[in-house]
Amino acid sequence: MSTITVKDGTTIYYKDWGKGQPIVFSHGWPLNADAWDTQMMFFGERGFRVIAHDRRSHGRSAQSWDGNEMDTYADDLAALFEALDLDNAIIAGHSTGGGEVAHYIGRHGSRRIAKAVLISAVPPVMLKSEKNPGGLPKDVFDGIRTGLLDDRSQFFKDLSLPFFGYNRQGAKISEGVRENFWFQSMQGGVKGEYDCIKAFSETDFTEDLKKIDVPTLVMHGDDDQIVPYLDSGALSAKLVKDAKLKVYPGFPHGMPIIHAEQINQDLLEFIKS
Repeated sequence: MSTITVKDGTTIYYKDWGKGQPIVFSHGWPLNADAWDTQMMFFGERGFRVIAHDRRSHGRSAQSWDGNEMDTYADDLAALFEALDLDNAIIAGHSTGGGEVAHYIGRHGSRRIAKAVLISAVPPVMLKSEKNPGGLPKDVFDGIRTGLLDDRSQFFKDLSLPFFGYNRQGAKISEGVRENFWFQSMQGGVKGEYDCIKAFSETDFTEDLKKIDVPTLVMHGDDDQIVPYLDSGALSAKLVKDAKLKVYPGFPHGMPIIHAEQINQDLLEFIKS
């Protein structure tokens, strides 16, 4: 397995395939780099170097007790960029990975970045507050914590339904997609997954978004039941200078997986533009 060891001794697993301009993918919670398989194949076959890592405490990366928060996630990503000496890279993040992308640029700058993509991403901030009245109340995230601790396996099976919009009338359900979601989720460590709930729900990425100074595409489904569009993608596109916003009618949170054909074509168009 390909890994790097970051400053606190944690090993971070990554996949690095192909040659050409690099595209670096950051996955959502509670998944791992395999969530990007369709994108990795699509862009690898079109002459790009495709790279995806398992966030610490997810997938095949080491399960750390500490460091399961956005500063360290961004620093781990920076360490990967340094170790692979990546330049002129496209950086794309889904859900929590979108927060990681924004925070990486906000914290480490865009010297190595050509373009950025936020897909169904958590920024600017998910938690409801006086400053963010359209956010989700804390008890929503407390419910996720409870589900994770009480019966993690069943919780992930249940979560796959709204994640992919399979709870909508007339939805064509793939049990394989649901099982793969469960499988990836169960590879992570419960401590890191628990800590990450706070990281993705309470981190305020507003200043990070304002610092993004490369061409940026914001992609979001308007039927996202996990990260509601109006309080995320719609606001992020306003905070990132000259961002391009693409809204997908009826698409769910997991659209890069179950609507990969459309998402990949739009990503390719943006990269080539």
